[in-house]
Amino acid sequence: MDLAQRALALGGYVSFSGIITFKNAEEIREVAKLVPADRYLVETDAPYLAPIPHRGQSNEPSFVRHTAEKLAEARGITLEQLGAETTANFGRLFSKTGLS
Repeated sequence: MDLAQRALALGGYVSFSGIITFKNAEEIREVAKLVPADRYLVETDAPYLAPIPHRGQSNEPSFVRHTAEKLAEARGITLEQLGAETTANFGRLFSKTGLS
């Protein structure tokens, strides 16, 4: 949580990977509950850190749904709301770089 708070204080975003689906990742799920809705993202981290139920396999972008589902569950929101929030966050973050 300390690292997330420092990143947020600097204007950064917190991105969640397949690790959030791991059984022993309760601390990460707790962080996910506290990050403001306008400052988080979801990522694949492919080819690493495949989410459950694909752990141990090479990660691929199509597996990001599992990560998003667990992140939505941790935040107590619907998958649709998570999609809207992360899409808006991506647009804001990458509009600053000219890459969106």
